[in-house]
Amino acid sequence: MFGLLFLFPVLVYSEDSSWPAREFRGVFVATVANIDWPSSRHLTTNQQKNELINLLDKLQKLNFNAIVLQVRPAGDALYSSKLEPWSYYLTGEQGKAPSPFYDPLELATTEAHKRNLEVHAWFNPYRARSGSSSSVGLAQNHIAHIYPQYVYKYGHDLWMDPGASVIKDHAIKVFLDVVTRYDIDGVHIDDYFYPYPVSGTDFPDSHTYSSYKKSGGSLGLSDWRRNNINTLIQNLSTRIKTIKPYVKFGISPFGIWQPGYPHGIHGFNSFTSLYADSRKWFKDGWLDYVAPQLYWQIDPPAQSYPALLDWWLDQNTHQHHVYTSNYASAVFAKHWSPNELERQVQISRSRESRKSFGNIHFSAKVFVGNMHGMSDVFHSNVYTSPALTPEMPWLSCPNPPKPSNVKTHGHNVSWTPDTSGHVRSWAIFHFIAEVFGLVTVLPQDSTSFTATEIGSYVIVSLNRIGIQSTEERFTIGLTSVIG
Repeated sequence: MFGLLFLFPVLVYSEDSSWPAREFRGVFVATVANIDWPSSRHLTTNQQKNELINLLDKLQKLNFNAIVLQVRPAGDALYSSKLEPWSYYLTGEQGKAPSPFYDPLELATTEAHKRNLEVHAWFNPYRARSGSSSSVGLAQNHIAHIYPQYVYKYGHDLWMDPGASVIKDHAIKVFLDVVTRYDIDGVHIDDYFYPYPVSGTDFPDSHTYSSYKKSGGSLGLSDWRRNNINTLIQNLSTRIKTIKPYVKFGISPFGIWQPGYPHGIHGFNSFTSLYADSRKWFKDGWLDYVAPQLYWQIDPPAQSYPALLDWWLDQNTHQHHVYTSNYASAVFAKHWSPNELERQVQISRSRESRKSFGNIHFSAKVFVGNMHGMSDVFHSNVYTSPALTPEMPWLSCPNPPKPSNVKTHGHNVSWTPDTSGHVRSWAIFHFIAEVFGLVTVLPQDSTSFTATEIGSYVIVSLNRIGIQSTEERFTIGLTSVIG
């Protein structure tokens, strides 16, 4: 009789089968104003490195699998760049490199990938300075000095003009430079396009619009502004894939496209005020994922979390992914209970069949610092076991090879190192309660694993877009044949 242990198909569940094994579990790591990392612009290089590694260690232990790391908060760089100056938030002086030198984005990608965390590089395309409308103290190679005619004082900030072609071209160069030089998994933009309106003050781009009209342009001001943003998004969508067809592109727009969509929703209009036609970007397939910022509670109807999530899922004509952005910082900013965030994740999971495949939480420090017991709640009730990031089969990446030369000795299993260059990680499943449950995810350079329980197991390799290889099966402490 053939071994009963080898008759079952591989089913992808977490070890606790009530939770999915394919789920995007991300956090925003904000660098602007030193929100998450580095915690101070006055830290030494070693302190910054240790703080980042500690952050990644804690997220790994909490079963997260992605970070959205802010690398360009305001026309600056938290990485080595020939296009823009080093960030003030890194060294306390814009344009000043870390000393002793290191490259934060290179460190982040290397260390995150060791811990099976994806890195999505987060850019602010048009903000030139946050919290000050002065150019004093900005490095000479900052955009405000290179193109002063297209960088405006607006409220308490400096803002680039999205209608100026040199601004758009520069932004695209910055994005693509990072895509080319760094081993990132995704490119991310948040909700800032045209700035949030300052009462009684229009955005001062009249001369740019006048030039457009004089050149034969026919769009009204609002449509022209929206078209400027649309052009950037579409251009990035195409050109990122030209360089690296496996790099994901996502945006976390303001959660309400327009009031009344869906019926009963009230609030800020990002379509008319930020000139962000976020529905178009998603419906037209320019984004691999959309992460609408649903920073409201579940129950109040004016900004109902489930109603807005359902509306965004209805816009998914290309069957791409929705990873809801959640306001974890509300546990201290608005006195929410961690249970509110737990329930929000449960609502997202309940719509898995409609491509609701995960969440991105703002922001990392809530979990790293276990604020109001958030980490305890999530580790006990929400992210109780590891998860693989969802597969994106429309992206292009070579299939990973099947694990080879898999051998067991006692509770240890070993396999041959990858030589193809197409493996990002290894996943091991254990047959429990009639399904193969995900036990662990191991980094690319792993060649062994020690099991804690006897039984039937499966190992697969995965590439960087989540496609898994044919499985190789093995047993720990059991014979493969019964009869």
